[in-house]
Amino acid sequence: MGGRGAIAAAAAVVAVVLSTAAPARAAATYVELNPATVQAGYLVGIRASCDDNTKPATVESEAFGEVKVYPQFDVLTAAVTVPAEKDARRYTVRLSCEGGESATARLNVLEGGRPSEGPATGFGGMADDGSGGLLVGGGVVAIAVGALLGVYTLRRRRAETT
Repeated sequence: MGGRGAIAAAAAVVAVVLSTAAPARAAATYVELNPATVQAGYLVGIRASCDDNTKPATVESEAFGEVKVYPQFDVLTAAVTVPAEKDARRYTVRLSCEGGESATARLNVLEGGRPSEGPATGFGGMADDGSGGLLVGGGVVAIAVGALLGVYTLRRRRAETT
């Protein structure tokens, strides 16, 4: 009987511990940017968390203005485009939750625009130096020579068979 009493006592202790355990709380308040460094004119993903992630919150920055982040998979998310005319510098991004919590992150914005040429890794970046015309002309000549040789070969076969 002593074994059953020990098991009953252990079960009672487990029941008391489980009934008095504190409910799980949400993760710390934060705001994350992906990527944290972006060219002006490009998209930034925002991931945030408040004490209550079932309600939307507000994220604001001089880099992109104000945007709402909405609940998705137990976090708050949104995506925003940094306007192409934004100056290249570091911007502060602020999260404001409905419960009064807040968090900040930094967004590095690089100069916008696209490169005018590709990298010099072969004909992709060097094609603008005038060699493109030579390549096209050489290709046309090769096709013409191939066609003439084909016609010559067909006529020669016909002449040999008759």
